[in-house]
Amino acid sequence: MNMLDKVIAARNWNDEERMILDQVQRMTDDVIAPNAAKIDETHEFPWENVKAINELGLNAIFVPEEFGGLPMSYKLYLEIVSIISEACASTGIIYATNYHGMKPLIDFGTDEQRARLLPRIAEGGLGALAITEPNAGSDATGMRTTFTEDGDDVIINGSKVFISNGNVADLYMLFGKWKGIDDPKASISAIILEKGADGFVVDKVEKKMGHNGSATCALSFNNVRMPRANLMGNPGDGLRILLASLNKSRPSVAAHARGIARAAFRDMVAYGNDRVQSGKAILDFQGNQFTLADLASELLMVERWIDYVADMVDGGSTDFGMEASIAKMRATDLAMKMALENVQFHGGYGYIQEYRAERLMRDAKIGQIWEGTNQIHRQLIGRSFRNKKRG
Repeated sequence: MNMLDKVIAARNWNDEERMILDQVQRMTDDVIAPNAAKIDETHEFPWENVKAINELGLNAIFVPEEFGGLPMSYKLYLEIVSIISEACASTGIIYATNYHGMKPLIDFGTDEQRARLLPRIAEGGLGALAITEPNAGSDATGMRTTFTEDGDDVIINGSKVFISNGNVADLYMLFGKWKGIDDPKASISAIILEKGADGFVVDKVEKKMGHNGSATCALSFNNVRMPRANLMGNPGDGLRILLASLNKSRPSVAAHARGIARAAFRDMVAYGNDRVQSGKAILDFQGNQFTLADLASELLMVERWIDYVADMVDGGSTDFGMEASIAKMRATDLAMKMALENVQFHGGYGYIQEYRAERLMRDAKIGQIWEGTNQIHRQLIGRSFRNKKRG
């Protein structure tokens, strides 16, 4: 057993968790992995994969039991994201987006909201998180989508871009600014948008470098009415909800990148042992051994750090923002590095679609951009060490 498999096997899963992981692995081997190349080529949304995920009830593992779920540990959820993403990055982010979009509802919604809305997700519905706008990316305070109170309703106007699951979601966690509150931070609010609302339009589905099976959409809201009962907390609570939610979605993005990195690493090992040049396997060449050694050590440390963050969450910690940023930054940087080296390892074969190396490289890049660019995360992490007493 190699070191990576040792680390994965060393996690102390209980019998129920191990059974779930075995089922997930069989599902990815039988359904998701065989579909991955076709999904990438055709850009079709992988409904067959989503059906397989729902047959295992995987949304239920992050939904509270009283609202139709069968909750399990955050660490288990992250491992499932990695297993699915290793087989197909598009399907991995579709599944993870359900969590990203609905975790704010789970953590901050009222019992009435959760009882009314969460069973849809537990039963296999799709969720989405709608934050980014054409002029508001990492700086959420620049968003221009507005929420206007009108009796028992809220009227929504504005637009969002780069929204995963944007044209397929059943529920959207939508962020905008509350009309009547002038402060750009204090006005940020959140509401659950339900699909089918009049005035809600999917403007386009983006054509992307990678993740071709995952729908990434531009959305617009033209006097969309939602009941005020769908408002999360009070007007102005949105930034607090947003930041708390990102702290849990960023390790999820790290787990997604971990899956891509695992796939690239396994491909390098397999190809390096099978490919013969000058009468030797290419892994017999010292330069290639050095490359693989460096990448293996980085992957093992990322594996352990993601476990550490998961243990913090499962242990009830609420102060793990910097740890989440480190997980996201290092895992996504490694996925890109691993994918690039995987292409190089394969030589000319890495540049053609016969092997998945080029797909992994295309799929890896977005990890360094979404959920806060890695430049932003470096700034956040570095700034956290500044002596605040000096002003």
